[in-house]
Amino acid sequence: MMKSAISRMPSGASRAFAAKRFFGEEGFGKHLFTGVNAAPYLAKQGLSASILDNADWTRDMETVDAVARAVMDWGRENGANVYTHWFQPLGAAGVREGCTGQVHNKMFDFTADGTVRWQFEGKTMLKGETDGSSFPNGGLRATHTAGGYNILDPSSPIFMRGDTIYLPCIFVTWHGHSVDEKTPLLRSVQAMSKEGKRLMKNLGWDVPGLQANIGLEQEFFLVPRDKFLTRTDLQMTGRTVMGRQAPRGQEMCDHYMGPPYETALKCMQEIQDECYKMGIPLKTRHREVAPNQYEFAPYFGFVTTQIDQNLIVMQIATEVAAKHDLACLLQEKPFSGINGSGKHNNWSLFTTDGVGLLNPKAVTKASGNPEVFPIVMAALVRAIDMHGDMMRASIASPGNDFRLGACEAPPAIISTYLGEAVTKYLEEFKSGKVSEYAAQTKKLDCGVESIAPFDVPAEDRNRTSPFPYGGHRFEFRAVGSSQNVSMVNTVLCAIAAESFKAFSDAIEAGAKPAQVAADALNKHWKCIFNGNGYAEEWPQEAVNKGVWRIDSGVESIARITDPKNIKLMEDLKILTKEECEARAEIMFDFYSGTVEMEALCMIDMIVTQIIPAVKQAGVGSVSDLQGAADAVKAKLDSMHSAPSAYEKATIARELRLETMESARGVCDSTEAIMPANLWPMATYKDLLFLDYTQ
Repeated sequence: MMKSAISRMPSGASRAFAAKRFFGEEGFGKHLFTGVNAAPYLAKQGLSASILDNADWTRDMETVDAVARAVMDWGRENGANVYTHWFQPLGAAGVREGCTGQVHNKMFDFTADGTVRWQFEGKTMLKGETDGSSFPNGGLRATHTAGGYNILDPSSPIFMRGDTIYLPCIFVTWHGHSVDEKTPLLRSVQAMSKEGKRLMKNLGWDVPGLQANIGLEQEFFLVPRDKFLTRTDLQMTGRTVMGRQAPRGQEMCDHYMGPPYETALKCMQEIQDECYKMGIPLKTRHREVAPNQYEFAPYFGFVTTQIDQNLIVMQIATEVAAKHDLACLLQEKPFSGINGSGKHNNWSLFTTDGVGLLNPKAVTKASGNPEVFPIVMAALVRAIDMHGDMMRASIASPGNDFRLGACEAPPAIISTYLGEAVTKYLEEFKSGKVSEYAAQTKKLDCGVESIAPFDVPAEDRNRTSPFPYGGHRFEFRAVGSSQNVSMVNTVLCAIAAESFKAFSDAIEAGAKPAQVAADALNKHWKCIFNGNGYAEEWPQEAVNKGVWRIDSGVESIARITDPKNIKLMEDLKILTKEECEARAEIMFDFYSGTVEMEALCMIDMIVTQIIPAVKQAGVGSVSDLQGAADAVKAKLDSMHSAPSAYEKATIARELRLETMESARGVCDSTEAIMPANLWPMATYKDLLFLDYTQ
C-alpha cells in the first residue's frame, strides 16, 4: 500500500522534522531544491524555505530574483553550473529519452577581460524560449509561426543531476496553446479543485481546495545488453517483432516475487540510490510475473510532482541499466506470449490540508457529514460511465493494443470494481439510507497454533478491472508502462470536475444532495462490474449494457474530438477545440509512426539477417520469407498513401495486428528449424533468463 509522504509536507515543527528525516539525515532528496536543502541558500537572501510551498512567490520579481540567486548558489556549491528548462513535449513515450525536452545553458558568461561572471536572473529562471514548430504540435505551430515558451511550474521542485539544474516547466505557443503534457494537467487540477471545493461547500464543509494524489507502479524488463544489441527491433522500437517462444515462460508462476538475480538487483539498487538523491523514494522493488520483468513503486504524492519523478525514474533506469550491461525495456509488450508491462496509476483526491475524500472514515470525521463519501463516490461513478471513452483514449497506444485484455492486463472496457461491501452500501444509500461507511474486515485463522488469527479486508482483489476501488483510492490498471501519465490524470481530474460541477448545479437549483447522488447512481450504475473481466461473456454483456468498450486504440483516440468531449474540455478551460484536435492528430501520428518503425525493422531483419542465414543453413523457405517482407512493405505503402492521420493510424493498426503477425509466424517457424548457431539474433531464451544465461 502506498502512503502519502514527501509531496505535501505538514506545517510547523512537524514540517521541519519531516524535511530533516527525508531530505537531510539520510541523504534523501539532497539533489532537490526544497526543505532543508534549500533553506540555507534562501536564508542568505532573507527568505524562508516555506516560501516555495506557495506559487505566489513567482508573481513578485524581487522574490523571484532572490530565489534565482539562491538556486545559483546551491548549484555552484554542489558542482552545477548549467541550467535547463525541463518540459514534456507531446508524442514522446517510448521514442524520446526520458520523455522530456531540454536545452542546457551555462549560468555564467565572461567580461571583456576574460573574468568569469556568474549570472542567473529571475526572469531567466521563470521563462525560456524555444522552437515550437520542431516538436509534435498537431498544426498549432509552423516554421513561420514557431514561437514556443517554457514557463516555470512552481508546483514541482527544482532538482539537480550532475552539473545541471533542472527547472520543471510547461510548454506553450505564442498564442498560449498547450503543446505539452503538463499544461492541461495543471488546468485540470485547478478545475477539479474549484468544482470540488464548491461541491464540498454545498455539502456544508468548507475546504481550502482539492488536489489529486497518485502513486505509480512502474513495470519494466531488464535484458542482457549484448543480446539486446543483436536485435534491431529492440534497439529501434523497444519490442520484438519476431521471436519463437522459449521452452520455458511464466507458466510455472515461478518468477513473481522471486529473489532478484544478482545483476538485476545491483542495477535496481543503484537506480533507487540515484532516485533517493532527488527525493524520489522508490519504496518497493520486486520481480514481476514474466521472466526478467521487475517493478518499482514509490510513495503516494501530489500528481504533478509524481509524474515529473516518474519520468526521471524511467530515464535513470535506462541509463543505469546500461552501466550494468543490461537494457531496460519500458515498452508495453516487448515480448509475445508473456505478460506485458503497465504503470498502475493509483489515484485519489485530497483536500489541500490532507483529508482524503475517498477515505470514508477520515472524510466523515473531518466534514461531520456522512453523506460526503457516498456523494463523492456517486459523482465518480457518473464520471466513469459518461466519460469512459476519454479514459480509454488516455491509455491508447500501439503497445496497449497488444497488452489489454490478457495476462493480468484489464480489458479495453471501462468499468469499475467497487467490491460487494461498497456496492451494497451505495445501493442502500440510493434507496434513502444514510449511514457512515465502515470498511469491513474478517478474521483469518491459518490453522497454525504459533500464528495468531489476523484481520484481512472483507473484499478480495479484482485484477481484471481497469479501474477498481481499492480502499482510499482507485487504481487505473490499464495504463501503459512507457506512458507519460499526464493525459491519464488530466482526464481523471477533468471528469471528476465535470461531475462535481453537475452535482453543485443541481444542488444550487434546489435539489437535495443525497437525491442528486441517488439519481446519478441509478442512471450510471451499469459501469459498476464486480465480476471477472476476463470472462468470455463480459465484452458482449458490457456492450449490451452500454458500458464503454473500445477495442481499438485508434478508435479511442478519435473520441477526443467528439463534440461531447470537446465540450467537456472547453467548459472546464482545460483544452480548447484546437488543442483537442491537435492532440488527437499527434496521437494518430504517434501510433502510425511507431508501427512504421516496427514494420521497417521487420523488413530489414528478414531481408538482411534471416534470409542470408536461411541460405547459409540450407533450411526454410526463402520465398515465404520474402513474401512476408513484401506483404509488410505493401501494407506500409498503403498506410503512407492514406489521406488523413486517422486513416493512416487505422491502416497501421491492421498492419501491426494482422500483416506483421502473419509475417512473424513465418519468421518464428523458420527459427524453429534453424541450427541455433546460425540464427542471426538473440532468441527469447537468450533474452529472458538472466538467472541462467549470465
